[in-house]
Amino acid sequence: MHQEVGKELDALARQVVDAAFTVHKTLGPGLLESAYEVCLGIELNRRGIDFESQLPLSIIYEDTTVESAFRLDILVEDRLIVELKAVERLLPIHEAQLLTYLRLSQRRLGLLINFNTPLIKDGIKRLVL
Repeated sequence: MHQEVGKELDALARQVVDAAFTVHKTLGPGLLESAYEVCLGIELNRRGIDFESQLPLSIIYEDTTVESAFRLDILVEDRLIVELKAVERLLPIHEAQLLTYLRLSQRRLGLLINFNTPLIKDGIKRLVL
């Protein structure tokens, strides 16, 4: 069961997952993460979905701003973080990374997508804060 994030955000996540399915069906596994990122961007553009790639975000550590402390692979409509991987398998550290990104950016929903799987459905994790 999906944790509640609102119907619009949930629908947006489904559109991004569908776009990832299209990219994976077209390219298959085995490429670099950067190739999937560019192609997913093309697919999101075709669907009229607003996004930013490699978005640098700053954090406040105690009383100091740390510029460009981390980069989001893709931020969709300023609400949904998409973290892309092309690895043998997703590890707990990948989930921890996305959860930290969600917390630090004050967003609720993220998708962790590993394109290096025979079936893309096995490489997608939905994480909610």
